[in-house]
Order: sequence, then structure tokens, then C-alpha cells
Amino acid sequence: MTRGVSARWWSMAVTMAFVTACGGGDSGATPGARPTLPSGMMAAAVTNADGSAPAVPFATSTPVVRPTVLERFPHDSLAYTQGLLLDGKRLFESTGLEGQSEVREVALRTGRVIRHTATPDAAFGEGIAVLNDRLYQLTWRRGRGTVYSPAGLRVIDSVRYDGEGWGLATDGSSLYQSDGTSIVRVLEPKTFTVMRTFDVREAGQPVRWLNELEWVNDELWANVYQTNFIARIDPTSGTVKGWVDVSALLTSDERTFVGVRGGTANGIAYDRARDMVLLTGKLWPWLFVVTVPR
Repeated sequence: MTRGVSARWWSMAVTMAFVTACGGGDSGATPGARPTLPSGMMAAAVTNADGSAPAVPFATSTPVVRPTVLERFPHDSLAYTQGLLLDGKRLFESTGLEGQSEVREVALRTGRVIRHTATPDAAFGEGIAVLNDRLYQLTWRRGRGTVYSPAGLRVIDSVRYDGEGWGLATDGSSLYQSDGTSIVRVLEPKTFTVMRTFDVREAGQPVRWLNELEWVNDELWANVYQTNFIARIDPTSGTVKGWVDVSALLTSDERTFVGVRGGTANGIAYDRARDMVLLTGKLWPWLFVVTVPR
């Protein structure tokens, strides 16, 4: 998503200034805060990315677990990861930022990009899902998604939807879409008709900034944007059943370097054959193969 000068893109804009000026960024800025614009400039449009990250977990009674790392592989540290999935043995990734977004097939063990296709119209790419031999990619604020052939990443169709697009996942028959709020939409895949919605809550409080989604053993998992937590959601009720804390995957130095560049945890792919999970993040140098306690 190019969230214009909204929260996400502002974080990246500060990063570019930091890199160019070798330390010229505003290190005292509040993460997620919108910038003060020069006199005479029009304020940025309000988006679901505005504000600050929710202080999850909300309740100490909700279980929190940490993943066990089995393997670690290189990941493109310039990739602003928006979506990650395994389709059989093939790993697909969607990257964001306007004019830089694409869908790519990636070699798991080396991180090499096997093939890639730019997101049409220089849109800000978002979450992806594969269903019925169609690879769907959302865009942030265009209200339009692109459909690719998984075999060659050729554009074959497009879809329309209301509001913002963030994360996308499938249970094998329907699609699940997040939009940066606490609401998840369940979609009919051919038409993107909304069949139902549910509100994701923990301890009675809505969980905003639901981002990347993945279907894992009849649970819907969601990265909460700008946090180190993955929500494990009951897709029937919307209740958060537990949290996965990924804060220890990167070293302290790696977390600092990723954070100053505008990166954050985002990227979940479930390996059904081995019952393992792949985790990464925006601008992360590594992709981790993990197990997670049930």
C-alpha cells in the first residue's frame, strides 16, 4: 500500500530520508503518527493505517506462545512484504509500495526470485491467496485486485471491492479479507461478493490493524501491523484464541535495523504437508520455518 503520506508510507519516507542523509530522520517521531505538513499543503486522506498500533495482547488470560525455529533462510531485505503463501511446494510473495509492488515466486532456501510480475498501474500491492488455480492480489486503496495465473504469474483477471485491501487468505472454498480495521470479510471468490463479516476481538476489545492473513489448522492467523504479535482467530466467532509472539526471531540489532527502515513483522505461510509455518516481515533479512505450540 502506498499509504500516501499516511502512517505506513510516512514510515518509509522517514527511512529514505534517514538513509540519504545518514541519520537525518526524526528519531523522536512517534511510530504510526501522521506528519505535520508544511503550511498550504492539503492534509493526507484519512486511512485505516492512521493512528498507532493497538497495545495487544489486551488480556493476560489469553495464551501467548513463541515459535520454535527449525530452519532459517535468506529473505530479500528490500522486500516490503505484504503477503506470503505456499501453494504446494511453490512459495509466493507480494510486495508493497506504489511503483515498486509485485507478485513473485521465490526459491525458499536461497530467497532467489524465480519470476515476478509488477502490480498493474503501479498500485500498492497487498495480500495474496491462491484458490482454484487463481492467484489473487489485493491493492491498498484502489478498490481493485489483480488475478494471476500461478504457473507463470500472467495477469488473467481483476476483481473489485469496497474500501481498503490489506490481508487475504483462503480456507479452500472462500476468501478472507482484512482492511486494517478489526473487521474480516468472507468473500465469494469469483465475484468478491461479501457473504458475511465478523469482528475480531480479544477480551471484548476490537483488534485493529489486522494485516497479513493465513489459514492454519482451521484458525485464521493475522499479523497485527506494527506489532510482534500474530492473532490466532476463531473464524466463526472472531474471538482471539491466542497470540504468537515473534519478537525473538530477529536479533536485537536486526530488529533495530529493520525498524529504522520502516519494517515490521508481516508474512505467514502454512506448510500443510509438514504442519509447519513460514514467518517473515517487511524488510526482514530472514524467513523462518517454525513450529508453534497448539
